[in-house]
Amino acid sequence: MSSPPDMPSAPGPAEFERAVPSGEAAVAVFEEEDTSLFRRLQHFLHGNPTVIPFIVLLLAVLLFSVIVGHRFLHPFNLSLVLQQVTIIGVVGIAQTLIILTAGIDLSVGAIMVLSSVVMGRLAVLAGLDVGIAFVLGLMVGVACGLVNGVLITRLKLPPFIVTLGTWSIFGALNLWYSRSETIRQQDLESIAPWLQFMGTAIKFAGARLTYGSILMILLAMLVWYVLNRTAFGRHIYATGDDPDAARLAGINTTRTLIAVYTIAGFICSVAGWALIGRIGAISAISGGNSNLDSITAVVIGGTSLFGGRGSIVGTLVGALVVGVFRNGLALAGADAPWQEFCIGVLIIVAVALDQWIRKVAA
Repeated sequence: MSSPPDMPSAPGPAEFERAVPSGEAAVAVFEEEDTSLFRRLQHFLHGNPTVIPFIVLLLAVLLFSVIVGHRFLHPFNLSLVLQQVTIIGVVGIAQTLIILTAGIDLSVGAIMVLSSVVMGRLAVLAGLDVGIAFVLGLMVGVACGLVNGVLITRLKLPPFIVTLGTWSIFGALNLWYSRSETIRQQDLESIAPWLQFMGTAIKFAGARLTYGSILMILLAMLVWYVLNRTAFGRHIYATGDDPDAARLAGINTTRTLIAVYTIAGFICSVAGWALIGRIGAISAISGGNSNLDSITAVVIGGTSLFGGRGSIVGTLVGALVVGVFRNGLALAGADAPWQEFCIGVLIIVAVALDQWIRKVAA
């Protein structure tokens, strides 16, 4: 029988090496190749969102110290700036917690005023013990925040729409319950002086520091600790950054959101107490722009409106930036419209920077 024709033999190892001489160098590269200055700056700012607000605050202080002079840097004026931003700072802390979850709360100002009105009317007009009236006022803020959280999570409604509606509801309840009446400073002093405690000042070295400002700082330190040193704080960041991934990681995002809105309501009621001390009286129309001012402080402070990135420290710095600009422009003789014009420019610049920094994650 004839032998089969010779079949081509399989290539040996040496032939493979000759066919692919550079095979050892053909490896995948996963490292970031773009090392431009702007790219590195983006990464740095993405990891340190409070850097820009600090720089803006420093530049603002230097600018107005040159324009206005010693009047701006006087200890009394600097302490006045701190007093002016106390309410914005406390409400901004509540707003920060919500925006970190990629939400927003337009009702924070209405919750604050409603809580203060409940405290005052129960203590002064209803004759209730001031301690009980104070606690009930705080509970009103908790209940309002809980309503917001339940509506958002259970009905799956956008936070903007829900809080826009509750803003009107809480505001209407405020006007109905208060009858648009103001509780005078003299009545509070004689019946419920505890409600004015946050307006008490400590004087030293020409400055005037109120207990309301001290409360804002202590509250910020507490919330900072919760956000950075507890599991609940990590859940807040994770929920805002990517809720689907957070759920897959075992985080109950519904419970987290309800807790955040409830805590925010409580903080707003504390702001209501500080508001009474700030103005000395109780009015149903006070603090009307607190919701927008709080959002301004949060955005200028470097917290992303898309959630998952930001800090309480940044919010306080953002509030100080707003206070410094308004105070400095007022001392320089600028009219109120120009003050608001500058604040509006700051907001737009802050959001534009946030969009640019977010491209790092894209």
